[in-house]
Amino acid sequence: MRHLAKLLPFLRPYWKKSLLSLVLLVVVVILDLTIPRLVQRIIDQGILANNLAEVYHTFLLMLAISALDTLFAIGNNNTSVQVGESLARDLREALFVKMQSFSFGNLDRLQTGQWMVRLASDTGVVQRLVQITLRIGTRAPLIMLGSILLMYRTSPSLAMMVSPFLLVAFVLIVFFAGRMGPMFLTLQQKLDRLNTVLQENIAGVRVVKAFVRAEHEAQRFEATNVDYTERNIRVMQFLSTMGPSLSTCLNAAMVVVIWGGGLRSVQGEITPGQLVAFINYLQTAMGPLLIMVNLANVWAAAIASAERVNEILDQEPQVQDAPNAVILPPDARPAISFQGVRFRYNGSNDGMVLDGINLEIEAGQTVAILGATGSGKTTLLHLIPRFYDVCAGSVSIDGYDVRQVQQDSLLRQIAIVPQETVLFSGTVRENIRYGCPEASDAEVEQVAKIAQAHDFILQLPQGYETHVEERGVNLSGGQKQRIAIARALLTQPSILLLDDSTSSVDVATEAKIQAALKEWLQNRTCVMVAQRISSVLGADKIVVLDQGKIIAEGNHKELLQSSAVYQEIYYSQLGDPQEVEIQHV
Repeated sequence: MRHLAKLLPFLRPYWKKSLLSLVLLVVVVILDLTIPRLVQRIIDQGILANNLAEVYHTFLLMLAISALDTLFAIGNNNTSVQVGESLARDLREALFVKMQSFSFGNLDRLQTGQWMVRLASDTGVVQRLVQITLRIGTRAPLIMLGSILLMYRTSPSLAMMVSPFLLVAFVLIVFFAGRMGPMFLTLQQKLDRLNTVLQENIAGVRVVKAFVRAEHEAQRFEATNVDYTERNIRVMQFLSTMGPSLSTCLNAAMVVVIWGGGLRSVQGEITPGQLVAFINYLQTAMGPLLIMVNLANVWAAAIASAERVNEILDQEPQVQDAPNAVILPPDARPAISFQGVRFRYNGSNDGMVLDGINLEIEAGQTVAILGATGSGKTTLLHLIPRFYDVCAGSVSIDGYDVRQVQQDSLLRQIAIVPQETVLFSGTVRENIRYGCPEASDAEVEQVAKIAQAHDFILQLPQGYETHVEERGVNLSGGQKQRIAIARALLTQPSILLLDDSTSSVDVATEAKIQAALKEWLQNRTCVMVAQRISSVLGADKIVVLDQGKIIAEGNHKELLQSSAVYQEIYYSQLGDPQEVEIQHV
């Protein structure tokens, strides 16, 4: 319940509509509870008294009450839907905004499928609870309590006879409701896993086909699907016992009322109209009890979903601005310093990913990071824009520790081309302008030429206005990388970070990109991660990483003479060093 209570602030903007919905609901309940009393009046004062006028009069009154009841019910439905939909919209937006505020460390903890379940399924469950609460969820207990009170008012002796059955029914509801919360939480976790597997397969369907792994993936999905289905079946089987249990209890109460009430009516203790009214009130009380079976399901599911929603909303970004954070001056020198840096990912690696990194990158230098897969190259790159905080040591830009700088001002001076190219649905021009929406067409084309993207863009069906499909599936890997490079250049950063950003580009095109970048990088600092040795030959400094440690640094000629690891990489990729030197020169 506390998890649901924590979401109440999202209802605060709609308290007036919520209150109106509840007022309309109370009126509906009152009108509903008058019907059995009017039935009693027709029987006792109309039919038994041979008073047709009373029958007609009461009948017309019942019609009027029914019409009013319908109008108020429609008003209640409309307002409750507005509140529920508005709440779901605000909740989805809050989750989305919260996600955008998270640092990489937070995002590493949840997979895409889990995010989708929280944004879609969990918010939908909470929305359903709000709508039901403002409608039948409040109406059911109100009409049940009202019916019980009117049963005691109609015939206290009959009411005492059925009280034990109602008490047993209430205990059953509490028992089932207490068990359903954990069951629905587990069910949502299974749904998380199912969505994750589904999302992975949709995103990687081409890889699956290429490696002829469709059967394997089908088996993996089937196992996850069966696991979710079996859990769902167990939950539904448990819930299916609740309805019959309550029905048995309440049907027994009905038998007792008809038997006891019939005897009292024959003895003249109650009138036939009172007996009929009492039975109507008992049935009216029974209906909400059965409805509360379904309400218990909704509540249990909502509690589980609210817990998962709060899990996101309660998280704080691992990387936050310090209380006294300063703005990184726009004219700050793009000199980068790593001092005794140690880093490891939370809970994902027992050892240090980076250990004792000391590195000085002067303003205007182009520095290449080279090393085997898993040596920590990308991690080192991600520490510069403070995507993660170091575990020990410091990363500084122009003497400013990045932990003491406002993140927005830091990121405004840095552009990164990530290892995995991400494009958004929209035109090619819109993708290049993503970080600088106000850029002119001429500026867009200028950076596209530097990234060697201009020519192939012009050959696309609509040129720069060509629509980029989801995940850029209508472009090749090399084309996407060049658009991503252009996107980064357009922001005019003082520090450019390239994470193996030309891996899908042929060597000739890569050489053209590097030549164009060399002129563009005047007075700018560039840090690049590369797998190909040909990508780093022209760098001012090459840093060789191995198992999270710097084992060598210097320019190409220095490393070729002093570093055995660099020599091994160089010779394995380029062969005869003399031939390569001639080509490079």
